[in-house]
Amino acid sequence: MADRKRARASRLSARDWADAALAAIRDGGLAAVAVEPLAARLGTTKGSFYWHFSGRDALVTAALERWEERETEAVIAEIGQAGTPEERLRRLFRITTAAAAREPDPLELALLADAGHPAVAAAFRRVTHRRIAYLVDLFAEHGCPPAEARQRALLAYTGYLGHAQLARSVPGTLPEGEEARSYLESVLQALLRGGRQAR
Repeated sequence: MADRKRARASRLSARDWADAALAAIRDGGLAAVAVEPLAARLGTTKGSFYWHFSGRDALVTAALERWEERETEAVIAEIGQAGTPEERLRRLFRITTAAAAREPDPLELALLADAGHPAVAAAFRRVTHRRIAYLVDLFAEHGCPPAEARQRALLAYTGYLGHAQLARSVPGTLPEGEEARSYLESVLQALLRGGRQAR
């Protein structure tokens, strides 16, 4: 048994620990990130943790970086470079509004509850700036001047946040099925109107 635990500990990566920390945050908030319970969850010892991290704060930082990677960079990578800016914006809206309309993401809700923590606040700032910058780039490629691209990006992002909040707080308010597709199309048409690519 001890040999199996040692073998498992040697195979665990920093990413495994970060993912376990994210699962703990999802289930119990930032306070749930504790080395011994995580070691038990992973079937290993604290020694594996200290192989990868200097302490709990370093693990929290790694977990937040992993969340950024999964929820922002992976989505941007999924959109890719193929197609026109309008096609990429449409893909982005389909992915993000579909995700927002599903069950509330307990991890994001838990992180929002701990948004006063300096590391969490910094992660939300980075994610927000990255997402808006990506939207600015897409609207600029669509033909909008810089100031207008930023305005449209902010409008798109605040619309996304409002959509997600409404889906969480008052389920059933947002349209579904064909009505949802028509609604999303009207939002996209308003955001895309007037760019050089649309002329």
